[in-house]
Amino acid sequence: MQVDLYNKDGQQTGTTELPEYIFNIEPNEHAMHEAVVVHLAHNRQGTRKTKIRSEVSGGGKKPWRQKGRGTARAGSSRSPIWIGGGTIHGPKPFSYTQKISIKMKRLARKSALSLRLRENNLLVVDDFSFDEIKTKNFAQVLGNLNLDFETTLILLPDINTNLYLSARNIRSVAIHPADKISTYDILSHKKLLIFKGAIEPLAKTFSN
Repeated sequence: MQVDLYNKDGQQTGTTELPEYIFNIEPNEHAMHEAVVVHLAHNRQGTRKTKIRSEVSGGGKKPWRQKGRGTARAGSSRSPIWIGGGTIHGPKPFSYTQKISIKMKRLARKSALSLRLRENNLLVVDDFSFDEIKTKNFAQVLGNLNLDFETTLILLPDINTNLYLSARNIRSVAIHPADKISTYDILSHKKLLIFKGAIEPLAKTFSN
């Protein structure tokens, strides 16, 4: 399918071809939901933990004699009812990892890409680079493409240090190689800006 192609000055320079099997499918909401849930679950550490009575320090001897003090009987200062004692049923390390099939992952990403195109929130731009690292230059390009007030995900053909370092201080922008993105990356940004050279490596991720 043909879409408009722009340069970094915001001028239309022609059209380019996007693979229909990636950018022109019926978006599957369930697949996108599953992929986002799995992505967020994998970001959870699950490392919180409290100590039970066998792990806290102290309490090696009986605090006082069994009878005669008029107080409750106590066998250890590590008891959960004491200050500094162990915790009853506290949290333990837990893995939040969930599984999703490769087919579902691919369907979710294709659905997200197709959705952005249907919303007219996808732009393709001719490849460009900067000779120096300058945020002002990147902000100017976004302004030319009317993306300066939108959350934007930018897909590059490959790692480009000057582009990445020029864009990283712009809070509304995320910039990644096209073959490294997830469904969550696409859906968490309103606009999608794809370098023309990134279309082929992006397509290859669906054929592996």
